[in-house]
Amino acid sequence: MARPAVVPLVPGIWRVPLLGDFVNGFILRDDDGQVTLLDMGVKQSGPKVMAALAAIGSGPADVTRLLLTHAHPDHAGGAAYVAGATGQRFGIHEDDAPYARAGQSPHRDPSIRLGRLWNRLGSGSFPAVPVAETFTDGQLVPFAGGLEVVHTPGHSPGHAAYLHRPSGVLITGDSIFNVRGLRWPIKAFCSSFRLTTQTAHRLADLDYTTAAFTHGPELRVNPREQIRAFLRTHPPVV
Repeated sequence: MARPAVVPLVPGIWRVPLLGDFVNGFILRDDDGQVTLLDMGVKQSGPKVMAALAAIGSGPADVTRLLLTHAHPDHAGGAAYVAGATGQRFGIHEDDAPYARAGQSPHRDPSIRLGRLWNRLGSGSFPAVPVAETFTDGQLVPFAGGLEVVHTPGHSPGHAAYLHRPSGVLITGDSIFNVRGLRWPIKAFCSSFRLTTQTAHRLADLDYTTAAFTHGPELRVNPREQIRAFLRTHPPVV
């Protein structure tokens, strides 16, 4: 049985499975039909993003905003394709914007052996992303009452989660994975794993009713309590 092109989260917001449930993007559609696309998967995922757009009855001309949680190849890899297909450019937190424009991931955690290896190899490139707008913490992206930028650095310098308070949807980015249960992202893929574990605790203070993950399926039942419990049992690395 074929996987669905989109998974509805709440009215007007869909998860887009780009590599099964392991890598996800998102579609947000306002009442006036304007569409925001968030995260584009790996380089080969660009056409999947556009197919998902068609699956909800929208087209390239409806897309008015393109966003990224951070500048890693499994999130920004398909960005150049989608930018070309829609004629739009991207918004991203200001601290990751230089990496997105260069098509190069930020450095990996040098305190971890595999991170040092990644840094020596120079891995993590992707097609350069056209960036039109940069964000700061707490900024509201104009979508249906505002999509709030929640800066959670560590996985990358400008990593950001996005909170849509009107619908109660939190898109965590890579602050936390939900792959066979809640877990931290892979240590070596972080710019600073220690900082990742510290800033993810910001998610415990937010109000939401659906937690949507860029890696793994969403949580719909008491997601805030589940994330709080995870954070209680996985304290920050100091």
